[in-house]
Amino acid sequence: MIKILLLTDFSSGYSRSLLKGIVKYAKECESWSFYRMPSYFRELYGNEGIVKWAKDWGANAIIAQLGEIDIEILNELNIPIIVQNYSDRHELISNLTGDYFNTGVMAADFFLRKGYKHFAYYGFKDTIWMRERGEGFATTVEKKGYQTFRYTDHQEEYNILDFNHEILKLWLENLPKPIAMFACDDFHALQITEICKMYGIDIPNDIAVLGVDNDELLCNISDPKLSSIELDVDNGGYLAGKLLHQFLEKKASPPIDIIINPIRVVSRESTEKYAISNKYIEIVMKYIDKNYMNDISVIDIINIVPFSRRVLEKLFKKETAITIYHYIQLVRINNFCELLISTNLPLIDAALEVGFYDYKNVSRIFIKEKKLTPYQYRKTFANIENIAQ
Repeated sequence: MIKILLLTDFSSGYSRSLLKGIVKYAKECESWSFYRMPSYFRELYGNEGIVKWAKDWGANAIIAQLGEIDIEILNELNIPIIVQNYSDRHELISNLTGDYFNTGVMAADFFLRKGYKHFAYYGFKDTIWMRERGEGFATTVEKKGYQTFRYTDHQEEYNILDFNHEILKLWLENLPKPIAMFACDDFHALQITEICKMYGIDIPNDIAVLGVDNDELLCNISDPKLSSIELDVDNGGYLAGKLLHQFLEKKASPPIDIIINPIRVVSRESTEKYAISNKYIEIVMKYIDKNYMNDISVIDIINIVPFSRRVLEKLFKKETAITIYHYIQLVRINNFCELLISTNLPLIDAALEVGFYDYKNVSRIFIKEKKLTPYQYRKTFANIENIAQ
């Protein structure tokens, strides 16, 4: 019997998905047992009490949240430990971390393609995932010559229990409009949508809001429903279980980090607006979004607007920072990704569904955008339980 002590909070959608992945790996093994240490135990008995309890129970390994425990004391147990990052990464221990920076890059790219010129980030400085998501977002935006308005420029200290809706309301009201708002996670994005609803700030016309985690409960209680970046959390949990098993069998030695990657933006009503000043460019974008699965080209698009090809290309790139051809390819790639992870369609059939008629060409384009082949992408990110049979 392998006994795993869980010293982390599983109240969020992210953490529950993480646990789901760990349990999935455990089911493939002969016999694993879990114990989730209640928070009151830590409050009553401290870290020394946790160590004593772990020894008495005979824990073989620990998965913990770094911000809530003392690693040095837990190391006295001399058993494998994987820590879920909170304030920072730990150099001497295996981190269950994420590609936070590129999550911010994905958010920025999403909004830039929609033509936004004003950007804001709602996140704080006390956790590594908040800091690095904000850095990735701001860095990408600044490379395009734009500024990022950060809530932390006005709020250096933050405590979730001290949430001040009046301060947040004033910050939101004073932002230039329309603006693309990236929140560090869905919980904070929901705070934005709730404050906007309370004070009559229009989402998505004034503020388009994007979160992280794709927590379906939070995203769907938001009004309007919240767009969010989906992370490869289930797989991260599975890999954490597998890595612990390798440590226990002496097939690997810590520290080895597990990195959870962003997969895609799941679009809902909170980001459905284009921030395009030229109505004809917005017409073109809506036409592409509606007809991407057909054999459309730049020449076809010229017929729906009163511009020459040269003028249209110039105006489109000014508004979106990319060419019309590139925009068509990105729309197709994003919808191709959706089919790869949500259906069991053969790769060639999935490519045809989104308007790619040359599979060799789509593989080349896909690798350029996603750094993986379509097959590798499906194998890495597809949730088998959600694939239609």
